Amino acid sequence: MKKFLLSGVAAFALAMTLAPVAGAQEIKQGGSMIVTYKDDVSTLDPAIGYDWQNWSMIKSLFDGLMDYEPGTATLTKDLAEDYTISDDGKVYTFTLRKGVKFHNGREMTADDVKYSLDRVTDPKTQSPGAGFFASIKGYDAMSGGSATTLEGVTVVDPQTVKIELTRPDATFLHVMALNFSFVVPKEAVEEHGADFGKHPVGTGAFKLGEWTLGQKLVFERNTDYWNAGLPKLDQIIFEVGQEPVVALLRLQNGEVDIAGDGIPPAKFLEVKDDPAYSKLIVEGGQLHTGYLTMKTTMKPFDDVKVRQAVNMAINKERIVRIINGRAVPANQPLPPTMPAYDKTYEGYPYDVEGAKKLLTDAGYADGFETELYVYNTDPNPRIAQAIQQDLAAIGIKAEIKALAQANVIAAGGEPDQAPMVWSGGMAWIADFPDPSNFYGPILGCAGAVKGGWNWAYYCNKDLDERAVAADSIVDPAKAGEREEAWRAIYMDIMKDAPWAPIFNEQRFTMRSERLGGPDAIFVDPVHIPVHYDQVYAKDVQ
Repeated sequence: MKKFLLSGVAAFALAMTLAPVAGAQEIKQGGSMIVTYKDDVSTLDPAIGYDWQNWSMIKSLFDGLMDYEPGTATLTKDLAEDYTISDDGKVYTFTLRKGVKFHNGREMTADDVKYSLDRVTDPKTQSPGAGFFASIKGYDAMSGGSATTLEGVTVVDPQTVKIELTRPDATFLHVMALNFSFVVPKEAVEEHGADFGKHPVGTGAFKLGEWTLGQKLVFERNTDYWNAGLPKLDQIIFEVGQEPVVALLRLQNGEVDIAGDGIPPAKFLEVKDDPAYSKLIVEGGQLHTGYLTMKTTMKPFDDVKVRQAVNMAINKERIVRIINGRAVPANQPLPPTMPAYDKTYEGYPYDVEGAKKLLTDAGYADGFETELYVYNTDPNPRIAQAIQQDLAAIGIKAEIKALAQANVIAAGGEPDQAPMVWSGGMAWIADFPDPSNFYGPILGCAGAVKGGWNWAYYCNKDLDERAVAADSIVDPAKAGEREEAWRAIYMDIMKDAPWAPIFNEQRFTMRSERLGGPDAIFVDPVHIPVHYDQVYAKDVQ
């Protein structure tokens, strides 16, 4: 998931479970919450929205067949009352809940599920998430424009939908929990066309009551919501156009409940060291890795020894200090809370002399000149300068190219540009808690294409084959075997060193004293940034 580094709110640890909350008698329905953001929301269309700001909003307006237990990454049934999987792992049959209504009052049926999956995979929709559905039978024909409906999605009856895959896919239930698979009503999409994202109609806990562009959005409780007891609040007001520093001040003054863009870096230590506010800080890890890419298609980074030398040259502890300790040093692509993370792997040591020797062995005893691309928003240029200094210590002279985010992404997607890219502010937080999501888009051959997100242009076809084989292991009894397969894949990637993993970011946000709920819903690993449906107001009488 493409999201912004060191802004927004955190996803908590993958294994986190909800802490005990106040007794049911203390949680009353009602109240409202004010959330601020600097920028307006781009869209509330689940087939289109793909950033940290609208991700959780969309989850509150729409539902999918699957979801996750609040505050955790444990899959649970949502619009699907039940499901079965064929013995070969290629046919999923979902039985839908009865009586689920869209915000327009119409009852949802299996036809809506099929329409929504057809729509997200239709090239005309231009969904950034279409590729997640590639294992569904007929996807290639849809993406190629020779079909207008997915062959593998069949309406059995109004309450049953069958989905056939071309191969077993261990990630498929996670895909059914992604926003891209959320169910929409055909009549509302056709009524509003390209503006459906401004007039969303779903089955979610909240419905859109008002949207004044550039000013605010108002979500209202869906009184017909199928999930009894949710949402807790009657209303959420999202105020946009708020600078993060101003939003923080308003929160401290009791005018705001959540500063959606997080604690500004310049104010972090001040807030953290203030007893009046430190107790309101919520901290958590997330499924994120910040990394430095080296373009394997360009000299001298086509030499594995050069890439290994870069890994050994960078002082990650110093970089973490630059961002006030808001991260932990990384030694592999996967973050520590992701299944298949290798706890025994120590990574490349910080060893300047060892790095120099590797460069000498590669024929670059005198070093070389290169370019380091970076997103030009704080703290990323400062991080790039630290990397630049570390590289200079082993003879690599890296000229920093600090550009707008879109320009860095575009250069990274070219095979002969951006020899090095610091990913901060642009790269990867997991779309779902599975190790495969850190491979395909950013390390697999499919991403090593013009415009792709594999900025190292690293392509190992053997690992691609092993990745497909790993995701074909769908028997729960063999989950450990699948995890070990992915662990081995990432360890082999580290031998090739197309990246220098730098840190796994910790996220910090603040909430007002009047908001209730365990920390895990304010730093939810999937409902990023906040699980709005579960938040309640303590001051409801």
